[in-house]
Parts: sequence; C-alpha cells; structure tokens
Amino acid sequence: MTCSNCSIILPIKDQGLLKIRHSRVSLTQVLGNLGMLSEQMKQEQGREDGIAFRYDSPAELEQLMDRLACLPKEWLLHMEVVVTGSFHVEGYEDWLPFSQLQARIKHPDVMNVIVDQSFSSHMQPIIDHKLDIIGFEFLLRPSHPQRPFQPFRLFEIAREAGLHAHLDRSARISAIEKSATCLPAGIKRFINFLPSTIYNPAYCLNHTFETIDRLSMNTEDFVFEVVETEEIDDLNVLHHIFELYRKRGVSVALDDVGAGYSTTELMNCLQPDYVKIDRSLIDGCYRNSDQKRQITGIVESASRFGGQVLAEGVEQMEDFEFCREAGVSLAQGYLFGKPEPSPPPNFMLSSVI
Repeated sequence: MTCSNCSIILPIKDQGLLKIRHSRVSLTQVLGNLGMLSEQMKQEQGREDGIAFRYDSPAELEQLMDRLACLPKEWLLHMEVVVTGSFHVEGYEDWLPFSQLQARIKHPDVMNVIVDQSFSSHMQPIIDHKLDIIGFEFLLRPSHPQRPFQPFRLFEIAREAGLHAHLDRSARISAIEKSATCLPAGIKRFINFLPSTIYNPAYCLNHTFETIDRLSMNTEDFVFEVVETEEIDDLNVLHHIFELYRKRGVSVALDDVGAGYSTTELMNCLQPDYVKIDRSLIDGCYRNSDQKRQITGIVESASRFGGQVLAEGVEQMEDFEFCREAGVSLAQGYLFGKPEPSPPPNFMLSSVI
C-alpha cells in the first residue's frame, strides 16, 4: 500500500531536461506557434506524448517556464512537466502539474526549508482551571536564522508546490521526536495536522504511529489537532481519520472553533475529544455579550458529547476568568506562556518531583 504524495522529493538539477506532455492538445503545434521549437530554445527531442527541452542553467529553466506560462490557462491546467538531470537514467519520474513545478522554481528558499527540514518545534503551555500545565501545543518555527519563514506562508507555498503533505508529515514527526526529548510521560502533546494531506489514511498515518512506537511513547499522551484552511469536502474521510487515531489511543481536537470553516455544526458532527475556541472569540470576551453567548453555546454543545473545551489566545486574566466560569476547562495563550524551544525549567522540576 502506497501513497504518491508521500514519495521522495526529487531535486531540481542546475542542468538537464524539461519534459512536457499534454493530454488534450498537440504540443508541437502549440509550442511552434509560440516560437519555442527553434534551435535557440534547444529542443532536445519530440515524441508523440510530449516534448523535452535541454536547459543549461537555473535561469534558462526559469525562462522556459515563463514562456510556457504564456499559454492559455485552460491549456496549462492539463499540462504535466518533469525536470530530469542531463544524464538521467530512465525510471522513476515525478511528473507534476505545471503550476506545481512553477511554484517550486519560483520559491527556491522555501523548497530548501522543506527538503532540508530546516524547522523545529516550539512549545506553548496549556493549563487547566487550577493554572497547572497539563500539556503543550507544538508549533512549527525556523531552526536556522539564515532561513526564516512564517509558518502559514510556508504551508501556503508548500500547497501551491504540491508539497504540503511532505511538510505536514515531516512537521508532525519532528514534533513527536521533540516531545520525546522534552516532556515526561503523562503530559499531553497537542500536534497539528492537515486532513487534506492524508490521502490514504491507512498508509499515511503509519509514519506517525511508527515514530511513536520507535520512541516507546504512549499514544494516550498525544492529541492531534485538525487544522484546515480550506473547507472540508468529505467528512467521511475525516471521520475515518479520527477513528484510526482513536483506535490507537490518540485523542483528536478541532482547532479554531468559531472562526472560518471550524463551525459549531462541524464540531457537533465530528464530536472531537477537545474543542479549541478560536482566539477571535476569546479576546475581550469578558466585556462582550455576543462573544460570551457564543462561548457558552460552544461549551454547552461540547458537553453533550463529552468534549473538553480549550480557550486559545488568552492574554487577559479577565477573559480567562469568564471562560473558567463558563465551563471552559483548559486554556493557552501569552498570559500563561509564549511558544518556546523548551518547557519552563520550573515545569520540568515539578514534573520530576
């Protein structure tokens, strides 16, 4: 059992061939009309199912892609491309939609971050109503000052390049490994995942469970959070993912409830173990009747299926006090601690004692 989106990432060579194929039009005719079949463009070969161009530098490859980008968008949607080395041995070729290769060439710094895994996890404490730390959320951050990035933008570009599954899996495994070195057993580890990257749940989730097993960790210490910036089209798939996690003892959480696509209807449908209320509802809630009403409604709904409610982005004690009175059992935010490379020293000391 395999998943094509979990395959290796082939590097783009400085010299090689740009191969093109199209399912609907004759490339010879189309590219000829663009003047791209001239000797100057160094056409390498022509075949019934595609055409290949030789390029001698990254700049020349970028020039070729820019010329192809002039084609009508409806043609580009059905065009596939692949870059191979000058002395490529026939075999595995990673054919991509045109837009994905275009994104990879346009953002080489981001590609290096993803391929080299130049990132690490910072940890933000999660506290209960007694202000005791019960766990940490693991958040992706740059591991090298020379390779800075904004996590949201990193995932955005990775999605454009067709690499968000690679990035999501690598970030998830990195967080699990980091937790093994920083936290004692019994402390919850909240780790994000994008459901849209799990194309074949039975196969894709094996990487996660194999890492936990390899490190001799307890699956009950893990909570995987659904983070989705796009609407979830197939709830049956997400239900299946939840079932697979829960069968292995892992809890699941729905992030950003009350904002975007994380609606209360979605929460009631999925019935996660943890419900994380979006910071937009928490900030200033103690003085806003509408926010109070929405928070109370989420707590009441979650109580019907036994979900624990967590307030995100808490920065004011007044907000925390209202949430606590409303039945919110957990909280995280700058009021209790910022994301840091390691847990607070006093936390580690109290955990040992």
